[in-house]
Amino acid sequence: MSLVTLLSRTCVTLAAALLAAGPTAAVAAPTPAPAAPTPGPAATRWAVQPSGPDGPTGRNYFIYDLAPGSTLTDHVGVTNLSDRPLTFQVYGTDAYTTADGAFALLPADRAATDVGSWVRFDKRTWTIAPGRRADIPFRLSVPANATPGDHAGGVIAAITRARTTADGQQVRVDQRLAARVYLRVDGDVRPAVAIESVSVSYDNPINPAGGGDAVVSYRVRNTGNVRVGGTGTVAVEGPFGWRLARTAPVDLPELLPGGVFTVTERVTGVPPALRLTAEVDLAPTTVDAALPPVLRSASAWAPPWLLLAALAVLAGWLAVRLRRRALARRGAGDASARDVAADPGRPAGSPAARPVAGPAGGAP
Repeated sequence: MSLVTLLSRTCVTLAAALLAAGPTAAVAAPTPAPAAPTPGPAATRWAVQPSGPDGPTGRNYFIYDLAPGSTLTDHVGVTNLSDRPLTFQVYGTDAYTTADGAFALLPADRAATDVGSWVRFDKRTWTIAPGRRADIPFRLSVPANATPGDHAGGVIAAITRARTTADGQQVRVDQRLAARVYLRVDGDVRPAVAIESVSVSYDNPINPAGGGDAVVSYRVRNTGNVRVGGTGTVAVEGPFGWRLARTAPVDLPELLPGGVFTVTERVTGVPPALRLTAEVDLAPTTVDAALPPVLRSASAWAPPWLLLAALAVLAGWLAVRLRRRALARRGAGDASARDVAADPGRPAGSPAARPVAGPAGGAP
């Protein structure tokens, strides 16, 4: 290769390298800075409490004792704790006891038919400035034919908003806060509680010495016309009143008239005593006084399988021993009968006579 050719190729290679690397090294794209987060709206917060024309009165609930046909005026305080104006729907509704014993109010799409329908506001929609409270008046009118006893409900301040779900659907979300209403209508007050059912199940252990678990469930219903609470205990007994276990008292939730609540107790370490009886002892109370106890019981089988198996093995072994003895005696009796048949003059059971040989060749 000539020197001219070598120099030409070297220059071409160097020029290509400079063209490839030069612009990249000279132009460096700056890394974009992360965008600052956009602050979202402040949380929507508000409070609802019993109030008066001049502000809160320190009451936790609206509690009234009224006669049928009477009317009163009261106030509910709604405070906007947010940083922007809020518009509330303010109204009354009825209460009920949930399956787990909680105090709950009817959903917004269900109309009140009891004390909630007796609450009336001059207007339903109220707009409250941020950081301000409105003491909103309402009238409570008890119908002339209202049933005596307790009626429960709530005064609600709700905000309804449109939200978009993840799949793009528009839904309305109802956020509610309420102050409870407890109204007792004058008349015949009948507090009563019933234990509607009791069920018992037993987890039989392999080792009876360790004991098993007895699960006792009972359903309590408020069959009176006033709200009740109280406590319940469960005692587990074996045959002949043998006390095996007893639970600590369990507090019952507040049951409104007609309310139902189911209690389930697990009693551990209960020996398998063949037959178990669980007795529920209910001590109901009202806001005024204690009521007579309510008792109800149910039973379940709790066979001690290991002990029964041991007794069965022992009984089988004894039966085999007795049979063998009987067969041995029968065999001895048959032998004696054969001996008597061979020698009728010998008493039964006496040894058989053995022949005596005389001197050889002649009589003795």
